[in-house]
Amino acid sequence: MKTFAIQPVDRSMQPAIQHKIDNLNKPKGSLGRLEELAMQVCLVQHTLSPSLAHPCHLLLGGDHGIEREGVSVSPREVTWQQMLNFTRGGGAVNMFCRQHRFTLRIVDVGVDYDFSGVDGILDRKIARGTANFLHGPAMTEEQFDRALQVGSYLVDHCVAEGCRILSIGEMGIANTSPSSIWMHLLTNTPLEECIGAGAGLNDEGIRHKYQILSQAVSNYLHNTPNPEQSTTRPLVYFGGFEMMAAIGAMLRAAGQKLIILIDGFIMTACAMAAIRLRPAAQDYMIFTHCGDESGHKKMLDAIGAKPLLHLGLRLGEGTGALCAFPLVDSAVRMVNEMNNFQGAQITKYF
Repeated sequence: MKTFAIQPVDRSMQPAIQHKIDNLNKPKGSLGRLEELAMQVCLVQHTLSPSLAHPCHLLLGGDHGIEREGVSVSPREVTWQQMLNFTRGGGAVNMFCRQHRFTLRIVDVGVDYDFSGVDGILDRKIARGTANFLHGPAMTEEQFDRALQVGSYLVDHCVAEGCRILSIGEMGIANTSPSSIWMHLLTNTPLEECIGAGAGLNDEGIRHKYQILSQAVSNYLHNTPNPEQSTTRPLVYFGGFEMMAAIGAMLRAAGQKLIILIDGFIMTACAMAAIRLRPAAQDYMIFTHCGDESGHKKMLDAIGAKPLLHLGLRLGEGTGALCAFPLVDSAVRMVNEMNNFQGAQITKYF
């Protein structure tokens, strides 16, 4: 695995930041989570005057071999059809990026489709989808490394443009399946508590999904010596190319001291994996919402993450992260633009 150097956030400025926040012309602590967000952003950027310059959004696409087992209500062609829709500006991710002025990059990391000649999609394809992990590893170690590097290089490009805050989304039919298995293996949560409806499975579909994923995990444990001793092994065995690229992007973004907005169930699974690989990465992450996918709250709890929103979202694409951006923006504006008691000539009453 590529070396990702990540420094824990330098907290030496914390008293000065807290003093500035406490002396804004408001009752102490009265802006709640906004004050916590302001503290985190200031610490990450090591400044009393933070900036959310040039926000970027990475939309990573990939297909999954496990889709062939009927674990998703949506067929795999929806992945490439949506990717094309994104190039025309017609997706939810497009609308939210326009609304909040994010630069959107649509990236093919492993979609089972030939996008040759299509404008607006970056070609970083590793393969046309992963292998079916019911029968063996989803990818090779070499493909795993390549996918991590894709995410890392994408972040470097954003940083070169002045990016200080990054959000990441995914498009990949059946990617709740590897996410559920990662949650099961990395948190020791019973598998049935990790599996949900995905894009809209009914009760029978969820039972079928559980049977397939349970057999896949059983096969993995039978064929993997000492599976509990490796973090990367379950990632390689079950993951998707777009998910690996997201992990690489998160690790590189943390190394570059960016604020990272974490979306829903799938991106939380990627964040959990990134934290297992490099624990310091969590200092740079803001968990934006808890969706309705079964197990999402438990996964957030397992990594000690407190989400900003609970809007019932389960779309993916990074939409939850984009919806939460105004809260982070408000926190930064608070610390930069509010007057203090002295400047406002208001008696400090605490």
